[in-house]
Amino acid sequence: MSKKDWFGIFYVSIWIVIWGSVGSVIDLPLLNADLYLPGSLGQIITFTLTALASTAIGILLFPKARRLVIKD
Repeated sequence: MSKKDWFGIFYVSIWIVIWGSVGSVIDLPLLNADLYLPGSLGQIITFTLTALASTAIGILLFPKARRLVIKD
């Protein structure tokens, strides 16, 4: 595998961790406030919206991150 392949795998993995962490930070107070139950539609919406935002930010930052790491 090339350096580009490893970078791509690492980059996506980091964004998955960021998405899960941010989603959980947003989700916990909502669960504690009894706004919705675990596994409910509200929780699905919370994590889906967080995933969409994380994906958009990840796509926007990818070219800049790639230029910093991989010198073509």
